[in-house]
Amino acid sequence: MTTRTAASRPPRDRRAVGSLAALLAAHSISQTGNVVTAFAIPFYVLALGGSGVEVGIAAFFATIPILIGGPFGGVVVDRVGHRRAAIVADLVSGVAVLAIPVLALTVGLPFWALLALVFAAGLLDTPGQTARRVMLPRLTEQAGVRLEQSVGLLDGSERFARLIGASVAGLLVALVGPIASLFVNAATFAVSALLTWLFVAVVPRDEQAQRPDANDAGSRTSYWADLGEGFRFVARDPLMRLIVGLVLITNLFDAARSSSLLPLYANDRLGGAAALGLLVAVMGGCALLGNVAFGFVAHRVPRRVTFAVCFALAGGPSSAAFALGAPLPVLVAMTAVSGLAAGAINPILGTVELERVPEHMRGRVFGLINAGAWAGVPFGALIGGIAADTIGLSMAFGIIAVAYVLVTLSPLTGGSWRLMERDQRPPSASSRPGDAPNPSAPGPSAPDLPASGPPSP
Repeated sequence: MTTRTAASRPPRDRRAVGSLAALLAAHSISQTGNVVTAFAIPFYVLALGGSGVEVGIAAFFATIPILIGGPFGGVVVDRVGHRRAAIVADLVSGVAVLAIPVLALTVGLPFWALLALVFAAGLLDTPGQTARRVMLPRLTEQAGVRLEQSVGLLDGSERFARLIGASVAGLLVALVGPIASLFVNAATFAVSALLTWLFVAVVPRDEQAQRPDANDAGSRTSYWADLGEGFRFVARDPLMRLIVGLVLITNLFDAARSSSLLPLYANDRLGGAAALGLLVAVMGGCALLGNVAFGFVAHRVPRRVTFAVCFALAGGPSSAAFALGAPLPVLVAMTAVSGLAAGAINPILGTVELERVPEHMRGRVFGLINAGAWAGVPFGALIGGIAADTIGLSMAFGIIAVAYVLVTLSPLTGGSWRLMERDQRPPSASSRPGDAPNPSAPGPSAPDLPASGPPSP
């Protein structure tokens, strides 16, 4: 395996640079709308007199589509084309989101209908995010950018979306109410689809060269065979199994915090949505700074140790501060520390996944990884609401703080976690033509999260 040096990198293609920038912008705008929804829905439920359990149920229906759209939509992304899938996903999600305020302001929106629309709006969101992530390596190679840097930029665009979206959402919910603010979300999906359609170039698909049966119409695999192939890849790769397991647990904790505990805490002790908007904006802004800073050193630091330490800092200290009932300035400071540390997590995960997964399988494999990593999110949101009503907010945050640190330090134990380091790519990924370039060393996201790397601390 040879090292790609700066001198051997391909010259930058200006069109590819523009396409990469448009892709990042579309992703950021789409994610901004999702932040608005994440604010609007729980406060709408609370405004109707809903309890913590009902907030958790709404969050459950907002996140359960990931478990369906991730694996089943990933195969469709591979089959219909990544650019087309991203555009269609944005348009369908936008229509579903638009229906929420339209119905609420006209004929009325009962709780069950809200749950149905929230579910529909999220069903294609994960396939759309997966499609944009799968387009990233080839645009990155053509643009002459390091893979780790472009993955960091994609994650940074999500962090930027949280920074902007949280500030806008907090103000919108406070000024015009949660339902009216959802018009902004619908608009963001439309703008994201338009940017992708107009400015993101079609990425050549090399499946014909990579798959010996691709030119034989009689031997083309079925949808279910493709899905099974992706599942077997994830199940047999020891590092992918560890990543899915770890992020499943941490995303469960994150969902309990962000979808249920934090809105309830802000409503009960911090004065409402504006304070929550400040905290989420600080998290997003500092994570964005962490992304930028990490991009300069990503190819020089050990991945495994950096990943474990930053992951522990991303969830433990801030949860402990809420558990102790710290004043708002302290909460902001600890959230800033968590955000800076979180900036390194998704770039590492996303780069490792792109390096290890063959190109023709990335849509379905990323969808399965996202589904597995996010499997605990709906239940975390529901458990968070139940915990708030039973053991109380402080105790719930305290349990999360301790468990989060213990779980996220597990990569330091070694074993298959050592495969995160460079030079550890499996032959199935590195030997295929057209696979991801390896510009940073010899040789997702994962999911907001999501996604889009899975984790979203």
